[in-house]
Amino acid sequence: MQTLLNLLAGVSLLVWGTHIVRTGILRLYGGNLRRVLRRSVSNRFSAFFAGVGVTALIQSSTAAALIVAAFTGQGLIGTAPALAVMLGADVGTAVVTVLLSFDLSWLAPLLIFTGIVLYLSREASRAGRFGRILIGLGLIMFALQWISAAARPVVEAAGVKVIFASLTGDVLLDMLVAALFTVLCYSSLAAVLLFATLAASHVLALPVTFGLVLGANLGSGVLGMLSTMRSAPEARRVTLGNFLFRLIGCVICVPLIGHLDRWVSGLGIDPAREIVLFHLAFNVALAALLLFWTKPIAEVAERLLPARPESEDPAKPRHLDPSALDTPSLAIGCAAREALRIGDVVEQMLAGMLTVLTTNDRILAERLRKTDDVIDKLYTAVKLYLTQIPREALDKVEGRRWADIVSFTINMEQIGDIVERIITDLEDKKIDKGRNFSEAGMAEICDLHARLLSNLRLGLSVFLNGDLKNAQELLAQKVLFRDLERAYANSHLARLAGNTIDSIETSSLHLDLISDMRRINSHICSIAYPILEEAGVLAHTRLKPYDAQTPAPASAPGDEAGKAGWQKGKPHAA
Repeated sequence: MQTLLNLLAGVSLLVWGTHIVRTGILRLYGGNLRRVLRRSVSNRFSAFFAGVGVTALIQSSTAAALIVAAFTGQGLIGTAPALAVMLGADVGTAVVTVLLSFDLSWLAPLLIFTGIVLYLSREASRAGRFGRILIGLGLIMFALQWISAAARPVVEAAGVKVIFASLTGDVLLDMLVAALFTVLCYSSLAAVLLFATLAASHVLALPVTFGLVLGANLGSGVLGMLSTMRSAPEARRVTLGNFLFRLIGCVICVPLIGHLDRWVSGLGIDPAREIVLFHLAFNVALAALLLFWTKPIAEVAERLLPARPESEDPAKPRHLDPSALDTPSLAIGCAAREALRIGDVVEQMLAGMLTVLTTNDRILAERLRKTDDVIDKLYTAVKLYLTQIPREALDKVEGRRWADIVSFTINMEQIGDIVERIITDLEDKKIDKGRNFSEAGMAEICDLHARLLSNLRLGLSVFLNGDLKNAQELLAQKVLFRDLERAYANSHLARLAGNTIDSIETSSLHLDLISDMRRINSHICSIAYPILEEAGVLAHTRLKPYDAQTPAPASAPGDEAGKAGWQKGKPHAA
């Protein structure tokens, strides 16, 4: 029982180490890796070598498949170049397997020690995150030693030969067992390294291990398809094509297992080295054979997975890619794109508000109220997506952008609520009662509305580009809008004094409307605050500093606290 637990612990540690390395590199260098992949698909050869390099770093062809599938799903690269990248990714995993199979027992404690020192001393910095990667590499090497030591008692057990005897006569059974094991481990790298360790301990015969390696490759293809099962068909074509590559390779290789066994046995190489070299040779041969067949396989994948009709549901997020969550910088970008989409919906809602105001269109009013539900759902989707991004993986700039996106979406959601309330008031107080604004009052409302739309477009540009000059202009518009709101309110009161009938009938609605529009403008101008604050040009208060020649404000009799507060240069808090 203890031996079994030791083996399970070693396998678990191996899987956990590969997970730490993969997530650590994606979080630290994921944005750069994705840019490399996106720029390297001009031809199949550069795409192939990009796949080799990226996968050698992240130590997971499944992770590479998720990245490439995400690009394909977003229409950034085609299916055929993506399949060339995946052939390179499979070779990259095999190269890492060969490197990790060497006796690096001296390196494991060094990597773990160095990684822990970096991580604990500089946890929030890039050096601390690199320390996590070193810890993962050390755990991988330590796990391999652990598995080797735990397997020794297994070799001496008489019942083990009986157990593994069931895997000596049927290559297809061996492949099935290995494929299931690879899916459970979520790593073909961990599976192949385990098989090599068991072969070195003479627990597994060479023909059996060859079948297990083929099954691990096939299982890795299955794992990729399972990982993208909920993605768009365009993204799933990549993992389907990669699975077809591996299936073709296994079909070709299965009849040759017996000949390979005799040929490899005559080389006199260490069993563990034979396994990892066979794994590498299989993937290199598969790439050499099928690299020129990426286009036909892509066409097959496209026929098997045709594109879905474009969704007509406006409340469905379009840019929140789940596979980007392992790369915080990219996930932040996805959330920002979806947030901008919310801004576009808000702009449509604001534009429709004026149409309802001028034409009394009840059908449009109902549609605009439903549009607010779309904004609420998109806001919730962005918020939940952002909460899935590990905050500890964000650097200072990414953390600030994370907060900016949250603030932006909150402001957009509140604007939608205000517009919905305005639409309801228009129906209740204007359309149902057949009232109209005065000509001068309508001109004032249209002027404020035009400024609102202009400021919203400027605000979206500020959110997207973070331009300081535009942010300053947006904040200046806030002051101008506030002054106009006061001036138009006074003009309305003057019309009331002149007994203008339309102004009298719509007085309450008119004042509420321009007040609500000022609130909308305030939410829009809030977009500028993070940029101005970061640049150090945002004042902490609008109060002027106290001057001894400035008379103190009048206060109620006995209100000594108010006078004392003014004398200290601070407003009195009621």
